[in-house]
Amino acid sequence: MSLRDFLERFRPTGTPGAAATGVPPDRAAERAVELAPALARLTAVQQEAARIRAAGDADAQAIRRDAELKAADVVATAREQAPGVRREAAESFVRQAAREAVAVRAAADRTADAVRRRGRARLPALVDAAVAEVMRSVTGTGPRP
Repeated sequence: MSLRDFLERFRPTGTPGAAATGVPPDRAAERAVELAPALARLTAVQQEAARIRAAGDADAQAIRRDAELKAADVVATAREQAPGVRREAAESFVRQAAREAVAVRAAADRTADAVRRRGRARLPALVDAAVAEVMRSVTGTGPRP
């Protein structure tokens, strides 16, 4: 007999401890029995939660319907008022444009008056210069401007 065969006789064949006798325990069944009362209470809570969700969904649907009706009323009112609002905006714009046109015309009138005054002030000197030039070209003599 070899040393290996000798040592093989002492090798454990099972887990250490007392020898197992009987049927091994059913852990799943033990857990099911232990959890059954808690799960039964959870079922009632889940049903209550489902009822609350259904009531919330119904309330939300009613709120959505009311909001849609109110939105439709707001849109209808806005469409009715839109022509008047546009007219008021256009009238305001036209009034502003008319005020600006009056201001531009007044500025143009002031500029034209200033040009006329300068023209009247310069006219005698220009006439004298023109007459002197004509006289010089006709007679061939005369002061040069």
